Amino acid sequence: MKLEGGCYCGKVRYQAEGEPMMAAQCHCRECQYISGGGPNMFVAMPVNGFKYTASQPKQFTRSDLERAVTREFCAECGTHMVTKVPGLPAVVLKVGTFDDPKLFNPQVAIYTCDKQAFHHVPDGMPAFEKLPAR
Repeated sequence: MKLEGGCYCGKVRYQAEGEPMMAAQCHCRECQYISGGGPNMFVAMPVNGFKYTASQPKQFTRSDLERAVTREFCAECGTHMVTKVPGLPAVVLKVGTFDDPKLFNPQVAIYTCDKQAFHHVPDGMPAFEKLPAR
């Protein structure tokens, strides 16, 4: 699979190729902050198939958390595009930044322990309080 996308203003662009490792909606409290209140819709792609094709993002990592993720976003318009998790050989791409978001087909809902009453998990979709067992 090949995914292309970028930020709202178009300054930062990326390309990701490979077999998706996970396509999900994350309901964790941290993702609610980043998404504006809803779950974070994402696809995890292999890190070795990922590259920025136009400009470079700004990065943010919280210093007060153990194993904090790094979030990458456009310094111009603020669009959050990528999350990198320590020790995970993947980039977590936000579906809203895809050129063609119709390519997203969520397979699972995670961190439903933080799910809000107004979040929707489709009937029949596997849902986990945290991460599913590997």
